[in-house]
Amino acid sequence: MTSAEPGGDLGLLSPMRAAAETAGDTGDAAVLRAMLDAEAALTRAQAGLGLVPPEAAVAVTAAARDGAFDLRGLVVRARSGGNPVIPLVADLRTAARPYGEHVHLGATSQDIVDTALMLVTRRARGPILAELDQVIARLTALAGAHRDTVMAARTLTQQAVPTTFGLKAAGWRKLALDARDRLAAVTLPVQLGGPAGTLEQGVALPGRFAAELGLAEPVLPWHVLRTPIADLAGALAFAAGALGKLAADVLVLSRTEIGEVSEGVGGGSSSMPHKHNPVRATMIAAAARQVPALAAILYGSLAAEDERPAGAWHAEWQPLREALRLVAGAVHDAAELLADLRVHPDRMRANLTLDGTTGSAAELVARALEEK
Repeated sequence: MTSAEPGGDLGLLSPMRAAAETAGDTGDAAVLRAMLDAEAALTRAQAGLGLVPPEAAVAVTAAARDGAFDLRGLVVRARSGGNPVIPLVADLRTAARPYGEHVHLGATSQDIVDTALMLVTRRARGPILAELDQVIARLTALAGAHRDTVMAARTLTQQAVPTTFGLKAAGWRKLALDARDRLAAVTLPVQLGGPAGTLEQGVALPGRFAAELGLAEPVLPWHVLRTPIADLAGALAFAAGALGKLAADVLVLSRTEIGEVSEGVGGGSSSMPHKHNPVRATMIAAAARQVPALAAILYGSLAAEDERPAGAWHAEWQPLREALRLVAGAVHDAAELLADLRVHPDRMRANLTLDGTTGSAAELVARALEEK
């Protein structure tokens, strides 16, 4: 009846992130790949410091790359220990024989999951930033093209004084630039503290580990010092909100009775074939409403007890991944929206007179039009 695996999540109810390039970079298979990459990199870093034989690094890397790992089996077996690393380590040790005893040496499950999620984030961030660059370039062109396109400013839902569509587009661009700066600036460190964050294999190992993976070296183990997650949460929430502002304006301006902009490739209706819905803006708006709530969960995990917490760390996994997916989808939709956005200057000018103003606002409009 369906090709989807029972219990699988293909994004049926998440169209706002389904088309993003990062969809494959954040799925379960991608997380598994990142955990295996972390385990192999750890063994190579240890071999570089003489903590394990060089042959162990070769064997573990080969097993992590070529081994057959049952993703669904790992999901089922993860429940008993509360995380997927425990069954994965058992399988990797078997696959890396006779050097299996060197797998996961001195690490704890949180080291691997945290590092894997930083890897997933780094791999997803590249495409997100690339599409944000497209958004910024298109907004730059839009602002320039419409710097003299007069329209009504609206405050508290009512027409105010004249402005230009170019200024509005320049504002969208500023937010997109700010979002890019914040996402690009987030530091993504490895995690390697051992069972209690005491660096029992020495202070040199985290740097080697980070170099193997292309991630940052942490100042301290951050098992309960969740600055990287909080910084990422803030940047993702800001990006979603910044694009949400663009979407909110497009949704208002594309109303039938306003008609000042329209999506070039709109969506249809299941019951009203005449409709041309602003679907890209709608999906961006949906993402903008979800990511702040996910970020709140991630900020909540800052209050983590002891040297490793019960529940606070575990609560981060899915919200972080979903926030990445939603922002990636919003950026993708924004790039598509702007590629085909239609601006209607005639409607903008016509709407300036809808309130019947005969005073200062009308005079400002007349003066602006005379100066063009």
